Amino acid sequence: MKNVWEEALFNLAKAAEAMDLEPEILERLSTPMRFTEFTIPVRMDDGSKKLFTAYRSRHQDATGPTKDGTRVHPRLTPEEIKALSLFMSIKHAVAGIPAGGGKGGIKADPSAMSEGEYERLIRGFIRRLEPKGAFVDVPGADIGTGTQAMAWMLDEYEQITGSHFPAAINDKPFELGGSRGGYEATGWGVARCAVEAAKEQGLESDGLRVAVQGFGQVGAVAAWELFEQGYAIVAVSDIGGAVKNSGGLNIPALVAHTAETGSVAGFSGGEAADVRGILETECDILIPAAVQDVITEENAERVAASIVVEAANGPTTPGADTLLSSRGIVVIPDVVANSGGAIVCDFERTQGLSSDWWSLEEVEQRLNSRILAAYREAREKAVEKGVSMRLGAWIGAIGKIRSAMLLRGWC
Repeated sequence: MKNVWEEALFNLAKAAEAMDLEPEILERLSTPMRFTEFTIPVRMDDGSKKLFTAYRSRHQDATGPTKDGTRVHPRLTPEEIKALSLFMSIKHAVAGIPAGGGKGGIKADPSAMSEGEYERLIRGFIRRLEPKGAFVDVPGADIGTGTQAMAWMLDEYEQITGSHFPAAINDKPFELGGSRGGYEATGWGVARCAVEAAKEQGLESDGLRVAVQGFGQVGAVAAWELFEQGYAIVAVSDIGGAVKNSGGLNIPALVAHTAETGSVAGFSGGEAADVRGILETECDILIPAAVQDVITEENAERVAASIVVEAANGPTTPGADTLLSSRGIVVIPDVVANSGGAIVCDFERTQGLSSDWWSLEEVEQRLNSRILAAYREAREKAVEKGVSMRLGAWIGAIGKIRSAMLLRGWC
């Protein structure tokens, strides 16, 4: 099942069946409330004009304003954006965030553009999107965007509206009203979930072996956090290579190496490893932190971890999920494990609306409390229904959205 929209609908349908969800509500959740496709004309550096296709999906706003993510990728599809907006609805509900799911995207290759071309593209996205502000729909960052892109978005929004309104855009630099801890948030949350899962399985943290597939922002932060707590990070990989050390890699040194060289490849504190085999590393905890659909029916039988913590979105296919479960491998689903970023985005909006910015320690403390509550709620729902934690998380989230819809008289 390679279509991410099909995978999203599969999870939705399974949860709906398990909770006997009303057909009318299932129908409403099976399609975005509003999906917009538009084009952005950009003047290129050589004087020519190029037209780019862009999307914004607002899945549902029964639980609050839609928000998050703007993905820029040359192979982006409308189905991908629709699926991600549904995932955001579930993720927000799982984490107790009063928001619906939103996701935007531009079909473009940032690496093939100059900084000026890219800036004009991002500003054009906001102009053509006609954003409505913090109480309606809040764009944020995703693959292909970051704090600089969000700074341009905020500036464009404020130029259009003539108002200073930092809460209108998420994932901004702190200097423009962003939250402290935004960079670390998702990785921190992944680490917290890994520690909690290990405790539940009766595993002591000291010396527990961890493999991380994808040593980018999320994977590196999670690895560093676990390293500091005594876990042995025995293998990591990124797009450039893989490295392993059965005694544990020195993560601060590896982070410094990747900052200098651009990849984990060639790190002197370990041996070169097979990138394709990183998911099959013998370890206690496996953290897929790269892209979707990397654990499949083909390799799920060779996963050698006791716990899988999904730092990436949708790294496990439905068929593989079933196989892992049948083998007794505990999977902490993406909508729980990587919700730290969404949680801190909610903190960012709150801080922007109140003009009261929190310390890094306060952000981390609040994040810990929120993500552990989400983890335990999903686990309790899974036990209550006799299902996987993934299904438990979806059932709990859909239940919250259903209640909001019924109270509003929508169904």
